[in-house]
Amino acid sequence: MANLVYKRVSTDQHSTARQNLVLAEAQIENPVVFEEQAGTSSRLHPLQRPRFGELLTYARPGDTVHISEMFRLVRGTGHILDVLDVLHRDRLALRIHDGAFSGMGLTARHPRTGQLLSTVKFIVQTLAAAGELQRDLQRELTYDGLRAAKAKGDKGGRRPAITAVTIGVVRTAYSDGTSTAALAREHGVSRGACCTAVANLMPAHNASGQAVAPAPELPVTLDMPSKVADFIRAVDLDDVERAVLDHGQAVRRGQGYTLHVSAAPAVHRRLQGHCPAPRRSPGHPRPTQGPPRARNPRQPRTRGE
Repeated sequence: MANLVYKRVSTDQHSTARQNLVLAEAQIENPVVFEEQAGTSSRLHPLQRPRFGELLTYARPGDTVHISEMFRLVRGTGHILDVLDVLHRDRLALRIHDGAFSGMGLTARHPRTGQLLSTVKFIVQTLAAAGELQRDLQRELTYDGLRAAKAKGDKGGRRPAITAVTIGVVRTAYSDGTSTAALAREHGVSRGACCTAVANLMPAHNASGQAVAPAPELPVTLDMPSKVADFIRAVDLDDVERAVLDHGQAVRRGQGYTLHVSAAPAVHRRLQGHCPAPRRSPGHPRPTQGPPRARNPRQPRTRGE
């Protein structure tokens, strides 16, 4: 005797996760799964659905059909009775594991006539009619709610984006100092739409209007001559500058040394600011041209040399 499992979802956005949970809790042995393609409508008669037709072809007398709840298989009362007649004809058992029909022998037959029990038909029709009533009431309430919202001026759905005609007005108003919240209220759009429209006008913010922290500066390693390092150590430094010098790596260069200093560019600029500007002695003016060329000894002197 095989255990045949049937699954179906009404739209592409739904999943069989809930059905899988209910069927897993039932601990069905060696299930043979028949799952309809996602989006198979409940309005289509179950006997016309591809995968349920394959299930009936595969089934043998004595097999059991398992579904998580009755409305995964049928919706209306007429569909329920048609499916029960086919299952009864093929001598297949139906097991529903959740919902109003769970735990009921829906394919029970009369011991003498062999037909479906009248009580089963009555219960099935009553519960199916109650399910249809619930869906109809929910549909009517949804329709009334949409009409009430439309009467108040709410069209529903996503709020409209800023049009190409309005975007120039929004950008101009934002440049003049109007906040994105005020622009959103004025034009009837979301604040995110306004932030997107003026994103390139907000250098310190992202598209959602949140402040963006500046990217940290990466440390740079520079070589500092020993005379410069000794001079800066004698200056009044702050804790960061002092720590940078203390952690520098000294490398011997002849009689002196070179200090490898690793710090952010801003710290390097601060250390450079402690150094005095270079001065030149009066006897050593800045050269304005290159050194004189050596005269060719074979070249005769000219007058004035």
